[in-house]
Amino acid sequence: MARNQELFDAICNGKANIVEQVVRGAVERGDNVVELLMESMIPAMREIGDRFARNEVYVPEMLISARAMNTGLKMIEPLLAKQGHQPLGRVAIGTVKGDLHDIGKNLVAMMLKGAGFEVDDLGVNCDVDKFTKSVQAGSTAVCCSALLTTTMPYMKTIVEHFRQFPQVKVIIGGAPVTQAYANDIGAHGFATNASDAVKVVTSALGV
Repeated sequence: MARNQELFDAICNGKANIVEQVVRGAVERGDNVVELLMESMIPAMREIGDRFARNEVYVPEMLISARAMNTGLKMIEPLLAKQGHQPLGRVAIGTVKGDLHDIGKNLVAMMLKGAGFEVDDLGVNCDVDKFTKSVQAGSTAVCCSALLTTTMPYMKTIVEHFRQFPQVKVIIGGAPVTQAYANDIGAHGFATNASDAVKVVTSALGV
């Protein structure tokens, strides 16, 4: 299947209503939804990430595009497994214990879904046990977010805990977090924004 340009453009422009119409039509026709995802939807989110990196769009535009993407993704998710689609990997994501901020975390979760990952969004105020349960259910990457300097130290607790799970990669991010801090606590990766997070997770998991 060639790229569905209407769907690609609708996601890039954040037009959720058009995404819904195009995807519904594809499903009703019996189109291959795996190809629709791989040839049109994921490339659209990759394009948005590239535009963000070039400062051509900003967080609000990324958020609108991610929501449009998720509108279509929710419609085809039940069909993907039936058609043999396997996600790139399973990622647990959450804001760390003591921190209730979730806007950045939500955007990262949507961008990861848009890139083809299965995402276990654990929400806010997440302790080690929440992340561990997700890992026991199959997650091989743990993404931790913090917006407060007072909650950042809990990231070290998470990193140290998952040293007993060598297959698990811990990626951290958030406004006060830096690459130097990630290095200090031994995290496997650090992301400055949602677009960067997709690249860091992809690299960490080797997919």
